[in-house]
Amino acid sequence: MLSSNLLRSKKKNLEVRSRLLQVTRTFFYELGFLEVETPIIVARPALEDYIDAIPAGENWLRTSPELHMKRMLVAGYEKIFQIGSCFRAGEYGSRHRPEFTMLEWYESGQDYLGILEQTKALVRKISCELGLRKQYFTAEWEVLTIEEAFKKYASETVELSIQKGNFEEILCLEVEPHLGKERPTVLTDYPSSMAALSKKKISDPSVAERWELYVDGLELANAYSELTDTEEQLNRFNQTAELREQDGRDVYEIDEDFIDALREGMPESGGIAVGIDRMCMAMLQTKEISDVVFE
Repeated sequence: MLSSNLLRSKKKNLEVRSRLLQVTRTFFYELGFLEVETPIIVARPALEDYIDAIPAGENWLRTSPELHMKRMLVAGYEKIFQIGSCFRAGEYGSRHRPEFTMLEWYESGQDYLGILEQTKALVRKISCELGLRKQYFTAEWEVLTIEEAFKKYASETVELSIQKGNFEEILCLEVEPHLGKERPTVLTDYPSSMAALSKKKISDPSVAERWELYVDGLELANAYSELTDTEEQLNRFNQTAELREQDGRDVYEIDEDFIDALREGMPESGGIAVGIDRMCMAMLQTKEISDVVFE
């Protein structure tokens, strides 16, 4: 249990967090976005390779609001954002908590590069409004492809790491610690096998229209041009289910409501997930998530 004295010591940080949330909401309101809420308890979590859901009775706590928000895109909600709690099993440490706060937004007619420009504007606005790290965030952001980053920092190539099944390990241990040191780093053009729920690049189908943002070696955001092809999405879900079964992990049912929505026709869209706790860490230059949350 957090003692009152320790909680008092966090007061300034939690005030920064509150202000950060205010600025974020204002940013989206001014752009004409609608703030939405979607279920926290879900029957079918999104099937993702290495993200495990926490049971809630016969259901699950959401790992992300993504699938519900995409159903809203199909229904004609063109510009939406949400700030709320998400939950992931087995995640606890200096950068992780099983419960954390996520910002997600989606816009019809947008792509991952448009989302990047919105992200730059949001982060710079937060930095300027809070008076924190303005020089760092207003600098020109570094952009590296996955291939460039691996050539620069990793002990093996992207292709070899995928073949050996240790891509994520190499990325986390050898590449990420070098990113975002002097200025924010955008890591882009992920291999298509790591496309998750993103589109493949039309000009180069070997990579996905996906990027992640790093500050001080810490991942803050993950953005896509969203996949709208129903059969491709089903194939990816089935591949993920096979991988999870091979690893002896829970295999969640495919969310048929989401698949039905895709069949109706999801507009071409861009979307992003941003960790609010980690955004606070980045603004305050702390390495401990415990410094910015009340627990």
